[in-house]
Amino acid sequence: MKDVNRSRPVPLGPRSLAALALVSAVGVAAFGWPLFADPDSAVAAHAQDAPWLFAGLLVLLVGVVGATISESGLGAKAVAMLGVLAATGAALRPIGAGTAGIEPMFFLLVLSGRVLGPGFGFVLGAVTMFASALLTGGVGPWMPFQMLAMGWFAMGAGLLPGAGRLRGRAELLLLAAYGFLAAFAYGTVMNLAGWPFLPSLASGVAFDPDAPLGANLVRFLAYCLATSLAWDLGRALVTVALTLTLGSTLLKALRRATRRAAFEAPVTFERPPR
Repeated sequence: MKDVNRSRPVPLGPRSLAALALVSAVGVAAFGWPLFADPDSAVAAHAQDAPWLFAGLLVLLVGVVGATISESGLGAKAVAMLGVLAATGAALRPIGAGTAGIEPMFFLLVLSGRVLGPGFGFVLGAVTMFASALLTGGVGPWMPFQMLAMGWFAMGAGLLPGAGRLRGRAELLLLAAYGFLAAFAYGTVMNLAGWPFLPSLASGVAFDPDAPLGANLVRFLAYCLATSLAWDLGRALVTVALTLTLGSTLLKALRRATRRAAFEAPVTFERPPR
């Protein structure tokens, strides 16, 4: 029982929760504004908003990290571990370049988010995507949206129930099920980031600023089915397969590393014994 209690995810304090809520609200607005925009507004005029979104996202990420560190008493070892995991995830991303669905980075972030908790999981997902974009040359206006979506992906794993007590096969099945569903959610959210800016698509699936919300949602669903269903399915199946085969070993390694990094070491000011 001692090992279970010491391997709980990093808890969320009030400031960490407020920072995550703020960055998530900014992300929802950034992704979803086309569905609620004034028909007279020019969609293309917002195509240059990505640099501002990226700058704001970096500031908010620093806020999440700072709030989590100050509230949890984490030290330099914990931050170093975050960097190591981000570098590992970035190195895994090119493995599946050009091959539909072979993206092992997603399975690593599911397990890491489970162990680290939602706050550090969100930061890890965003930083991993940023590092992988630099590594693969995938820097563009889509990058801040990828960082947000991947942050949510890893954060969701940290929010799953039973973090302090669920272990073994049951935990792996829970993480595999989450990874399967979240892989589709990631692809859907990223489709929403680019869909309004693709006027060359067929009229049946293109974004129509004059159409009501319901009609645009139907168009968006048709767009997802036509363009990304196979890729998202491949990503989901690879995530499930890697989670079930390698998850147990990696979870143990991550939990051992978090204990050594003193992720939950309390800060005390007790007088030494005389």
